[in-house]
Amino acid sequence: MKVLFLGDVMGKPGRYAVKEFLQTNKNIADIIIVNGENATHGKGLSIKHAQELFNLGVDVITSGNHIWDHDQAPQLLRSNPCVLRPINFDSKAAGQGFYLIERSTFSCLVVNVQGRLFMPQLIADPFTAMDQVLTRYGLKRNTDAIIVDFHAETTAEKQAMGFYLDGRVSAVLGTHTHVPTADERILSKGTAYQTDSGMCGNYDSIIGNEKMSALKRFTSVHEKSAITPAEGKGEVRGVLIDISDQTGLAKSVKRIKSHIAQTH
Repeated sequence: MKVLFLGDVMGKPGRYAVKEFLQTNKNIADIIIVNGENATHGKGLSIKHAQELFNLGVDVITSGNHIWDHDQAPQLLRSNPCVLRPINFDSKAAGQGFYLIERSTFSCLVVNVQGRLFMPQLIADPFTAMDQVLTRYGLKRNTDAIIVDFHAETTAEKQAMGFYLDGRVSAVLGTHTHVPTADERILSKGTAYQTDSGMCGNYDSIIGNEKMSALKRFTSVHEKSAITPAEGKGEVRGVLIDISDQTGLAKSVKRIKSHIAQTH
């Protein structure tokens, strides 16, 4: 089984880049997962833009803390189980944190969980939350693969989760910081890992935002400034994982870097 995971889609440049990449690489993977929490103007995910991603062949859309920035989030999360919010939010929050993809020849559990270090929300312990999921699902017990999107700020917390889940899941893939890391690898017990899968968006920016508006946050600390998502050319970042049919663990993990796509 091959799984394509694409990092945070950032605004219009990210959506166009993903569209071009998936249209060009229609048969690249058996399952396609995309983090879409910044897909709508850099803040949240609208119903329209979620459907655009699904129309491209995306199977599951993961998210993170910014999913709540769009006012359609509760409706979207309640109406579409393939759009996830982190599992360790309060149980009263709209939506769910995992989804089991079931095909005629295989199944794959996708889990979305959020870190706590330097993150704004009050959320439950992500490690305990993952243990709870894994008491219900297990590799080659009732699912053929388990992919975890760990939406977190710090590299240490992401690495900790990778080693914590090593051998119990197929892959632990970090999101949130929008900067792709060069540490994709298979851990000692067989789990594919990358600290951050990067961003699908305009890289001539500050993590997807227009440079001058973002710079004011650092150089004019006493002035209020609105951050504006960058426009223009977008690129795709992510990973392609080959998973063993026998064990559910990773056989290979390859970093994805697309060519530049121009928005229209």
